[in-house]
Amino acid sequence: MNRTTQAVRSRWNWTRNWQLHVMMIPAVILIFVFAYLPMGGIVMAFQDFKPWLGIGGSPWVGWDNFDKLFGQQDSVQVLWNTVVISVMKIVAGLIAPFVFALLLNEVRKMAFKRFVQTLVYLPHFLSWVILGGILIDMLSVDGGIVNRLLTGALGIRPIFFLGDGNWFRATVVVSHVWKEFGFGTIVFLATLAGINPSLYEAAVVDGANRWKQTLHITVPAMMPITIVLATLALGGILNAGFDQIFNLYNSMVYEKGDIVDTFVYRTALIQGNMGFGTAVGLFKSFIGMFLIVASYRMAYVWGNYRIF
Repeated sequence: MNRTTQAVRSRWNWTRNWQLHVMMIPAVILIFVFAYLPMGGIVMAFQDFKPWLGIGGSPWVGWDNFDKLFGQQDSVQVLWNTVVISVMKIVAGLIAPFVFALLLNEVRKMAFKRFVQTLVYLPHFLSWVILGGILIDMLSVDGGIVNRLLTGALGIRPIFFLGDGNWFRATVVVSHVWKEFGFGTIVFLATLAGINPSLYEAAVVDGANRWKQTLHITVPAMMPITIVLATLALGGILNAGFDQIFNLYNSMVYEKGDIVDTFVYRTALIQGNMGFGTAVGLFKSFIGMFLIVASYRMAYVWGNYRIF
């Protein structure tokens, strides 16, 4: 196909589908205003930014904010907390829906299967503002239902789930998995629905029981999508869940529970050090961009999956 033919076909497509292009204009404008235009504020990372002076009047400090970022023990601890919590969420967030999808796939009563699937999917739509208030009340040391059960039924001393750093991490991971594993289950159930039934029929002829069928047919069929989800999740490893952490954490768990996003919020907006906060956010964005590119490449190599 020569260039003239390509130009004619392109003009023909534009003439035929011009309404669709016009419908895209509001979305493009919104993306430009709220995603690209604010990128001009990146220069604050290289300034001692003062709101009353603005970007044009604030003094330039070069790489001082980044030197402060890598020189502070708090910054290093925050990065470590973010990676640890993210990795725990990724691992638990893959294992839980994987196992649950296998178990739900064995249910033969479709009405019950759909009811359970809907039930575990509903928490995905709840805001962390709501769930945070519920968890704070349930896990309270003073009168929380969980601690009352622990002390009354098991005789265990009350546990400060949201005030002890180690328990806080576990609470964050478990509550995240409970909220999101129903959404992940749908992906695995869709994979299970695509398995060729003749494979199970052949396995039955060979004398394989349900456990053997699951081990040698179902699990291998689910591994490609599992690899894809795991590699794509690596791109967001520095996103440990601002909404959740922000609604659950407090000053007593900063050492183990403070992540990059909450650190930026507290440093830039609460303490007013906007230049340093912007530097931390820019560093996170740069690392995130590299991880996203790398994860897409790994998903293509290991899972034969590509977006573009």
